[in-house]
Amino acid sequence: MSTLSRSTGRRKESIARVQLIAGTGKRTVNGKPFAEYFPTPTLLMLIDQPLVLVEQADKWDVVATAKSGGLSGQAGAIRLGIARQLDKIDHDLFHTPLRKTGCLTRDSRAVERKKYGRRGARARFQFSKR
Repeated sequence: MSTLSRSTGRRKESIARVQLIAGTGKRTVNGKPFAEYFPTPTLLMLIDQPLVLVEQADKWDVVATAKSGGLSGQAGAIRLGIARQLDKIDHDLFHTPLRKTGCLTRDSRAVERKKYGRRGARARFQFSKR
């Protein structure tokens, strides 16, 4: 089954558009293979989690476009996009395992903004009595 629809994933400041195409398990992001784009095995494992979980890793080619944020945020966004795309393909079969492992949940955590009069979001300048 081939699909032409896209799913969007977001994490921190990153946005990823993911397309699954029936194939042999080839994975590209921004025109590069995943292994070349993401330097650590942890990020590669995170991205592959939804496909491995539903035992579809070698049945779909993943074409992703990621922008903004850092590599960790982009990896999380691609993971969510893949999970959403799998859910679209076969909701009855894939939804429950993906939901139970948290692959379909959008991680809403983002960096807290810096406040005025402070060094960062919560850190204060060092106090001196003199």
